[in-house]
Amino acid sequence: MKTGYASILPMITKQQYVEYLVSSPINYTCSNLAAHLEDVSHDAVTDYLERERHTARQLWELAQHLIADSPDAFLIIDDSVHDKRYSRKIELVKRQYSGNEHGVIAGIGVVNLVHTPATDGDFYPIDYRIYAPDADGKTKNDHFRDMLVAAIADKRLQARTILFDSWYASADNLKLVHRAHRIFYTTLKANRLVSLDKAEGYLHLSDIDWTGDRLQHGVTVRLQKVPFDVQLFKLVATNGDIDWVITNDPDSTLTAQAVQDANDVRWQVEELHRGLKQLTGIERCQCRKARSQRNHLACCYHAWLSLKVHAKRLGKTLYQVRTDLFRDYLRAELANPHVHAL
Repeated sequence: MKTGYASILPMITKQQYVEYLVSSPINYTCSNLAAHLEDVSHDAVTDYLERERHTARQLWELAQHLIADSPDAFLIIDDSVHDKRYSRKIELVKRQYSGNEHGVIAGIGVVNLVHTPATDGDFYPIDYRIYAPDADGKTKNDHFRDMLVAAIADKRLQARTILFDSWYASADNLKLVHRAHRIFYTTLKANRLVSLDKAEGYLHLSDIDWTGDRLQHGVTVRLQKVPFDVQLFKLVATNGDIDWVITNDPDSTLTAQAVQDANDVRWQVEELHRGLKQLTGIERCQCRKARSQRNHLACCYHAWLSLKVHAKRLGKTLYQVRTDLFRDYLRAELANPHVHAL
């Protein structure tokens, strides 16, 4: 009955929904959109989100002409959890660890693939996978491998350096990157075991004798179940925090500073996660159906790309572009407020 009813309702388009996500200051609900579109009902908006089938492939179609791909470019893979802790009946929501919250929350997990030339910070998301093991049986590491294979085999990307954190530093993932003739830089958890010498067996990272030369140039080690050597670096921040970074980079002149520079590029994916949450309302959709949530997420990536392209054209940040949208409103209100102070 709903299909027949929806067919006589004024329809909305993806363009309208994406522009709504870009333009709405705080409220990203279907009812709020319907309230601000002439002759469009709440049912028309919810029907749109339930009916369409937007996918990550559409993100690639939008982004592929924006990226500057070359062998010197980087691919970054990382996941983010969209907070749904107050939702009780939204499909795709499951309890999982959130690095942003440093704990387990109810949310929708998404694994992102970002392309960047690294030199100017002009990064773009080019693929993503929704973590929904109940629907497809796949882990986040499965999504890691699927996206990497697709980037190389289908998208034909030349980027040679792959960046990811310790969550994805499994033996299977390291071997996949190595077999693809790509270079990885990834962090290790502090309890990971490595071997400096076959006769001595495995030891913890902190048990290695970190001489001045090793701090500068790293140390060659073997990881369990990984059939090739990697170079291990101990990167110590000014506050004392330690990053254990490994790479299969064959450059014999590699230094700790070069490794630090490569590892720092990974921060760009965190900028993407923050921008999606703060600028597109990616966590705010209240629809219960999985298809609606998937379509909303796809439109949020489209909205982020739209902001990115516009900001680049103007020479501004994405946040400055969003602020500018409301500047004229604020000036008008200050000049002639609708609500006067008592």
